[in-house]
Amino acid sequence: MTRAIEELQHGFLSREQVAASHQIMGLDTQLVKDRTYFMILNEGAPVGCGGWSFRATLFGGDDSIVAREPLPLDPAKDAAKIRAMYVDPAHARRGIGKAIMALCEDAARAAGFARVELMATLAGLPLYKACGYRAIEAVEATSREGVRVPIVRMGKVLDSTRPH
Repeated sequence: MTRAIEELQHGFLSREQVAASHQIMGLDTQLVKDRTYFMILNEGAPVGCGGWSFRATLFGGDDSIVAREPLPLDPAKDAAKIRAMYVDPAHARRGIGKAIMALCEDAARAAGFARVELMATLAGLPLYKACGYRAIEAVEATSREGVRVPIVRMGKVLDSTRPH
């Protein structure tokens, strides 16, 4: 995750914003506890990871400054959350991100959700747009030092005809 943040964000953010990103991104271990987090391995080594959540938290990891909300969502009215998507920079743009997105969307659909949302980094926008996500709003997360990091809330209606 650290390498993905450090290397893949550089074309989109200043050095200060990349450094500040560590305060708002990362793994929320609640996803692991909920068994909604996936890891893609290549010869036993992790090359990508990401998950989905039936909880209200949209983004932020265990060590981030972003407040997390563990309350469960109602699939009948709420959107599931796609969370903590990372691909090893050495394996980027090889379909790993799309594979993880498909796993997450299929699992959310199987849990009864008709919609999903995520908070995208600027580097992640092309992947999410290619997966059918639309921008809902552009926002900024602010670090403890006052550095503003642009992120984009995105959403998608899941295809109900796709098999689980």
